[in-house]
Amino acid sequence: MEPQMVVDYRNVVGEGPLWHPAEKKLYWIDIMTGRIMRYDPASGEHSQFFQGPIVGGFTMQADGSLLLFLEGPAVAELKDGSLHYLIDDLPEEPGYRFNDVIADPAGRVFCGTMPTDADRAVNDGLLGRLYRLDTDGSIRVVVDDVRLSNGLGFTPDRKRMYYTDSLARRILVFDYDERTGDISNRRVFRDVPDDGGVPDGMTVDSEGYVWSASAGGSALYRFAPDGREDRRIDFPTAKIVSSVTFGGADVDEMYVTTIGGDRKRESGKDAGALFRLRPGVTGTPDFYSRIGLY
Repeated sequence: MEPQMVVDYRNVVGEGPLWHPAEKKLYWIDIMTGRIMRYDPASGEHSQFFQGPIVGGFTMQADGSLLLFLEGPAVAELKDGSLHYLIDDLPEEPGYRFNDVIADPAGRVFCGTMPTDADRAVNDGLLGRLYRLDTDGSIRVVVDDVRLSNGLGFTPDRKRMYYTDSLARRILVFDYDERTGDISNRRVFRDVPDDGGVPDGMTVDSEGYVWSASAGGSALYRFAPDGREDRRIDFPTAKIVSSVTFGGADVDEMYVTTIGGDRKRESGKDAGALFRLRPGVTGTPDFYSRIGLY
């Protein structure tokens, strides 16, 4: 279960890994440089295939395009190398950007916001929100007063949704209605102590356990459905572990992104690299978004 460094693009803020089941490739982003990379584990080939505005997260659309959640906050479809904007900005959130996002089983997207200047969120206590982007392109706030919107995930039975508020050092859980997309009954799943790093991106495995990346904690944690810590995997060469997803033909490989490729002296020699490991458990495949697809 030792993490293996796969490829190092010296990502400033490596984030958002997603496995593309049709292509059998791993996609991930470097938020602040607007880069998107992909990796083919079968051949070992990898490439940066796009660079544009600041991108906080993305989903894979059912038609094969990518849906990018950008600074603005804005939403654009990346297809055939070009961006086509669905939402130019959210006027009530100037100076903000989208951060982590997730498609739900029906193709909606839950997408959180934060100040583009992350230091403002920390120093000024500015609040973000969690939105739900519906398949018809309409968008609405579903959670308000979020300190720093981050990782999301669904339980295997699709009845609950996890949501990370990083600066509150807390992972929340909601009841989730797959038919309507509504979330309710907000409660705390896990409070993270000060010495446990900052909870960042996350995923859920097929046994219903939560895997949470620890920014600043040099580790990846596995939490049981009751919130207790089940396992910790250390990343001794990368201090800021940012996000995680499952992939591979059997969904039994785990891919992990890290931060700090521009400051390796402080963050570790492999900071900003993509890692892979086999945790001994399978994941649950990510869903395609279906925004604007009828």
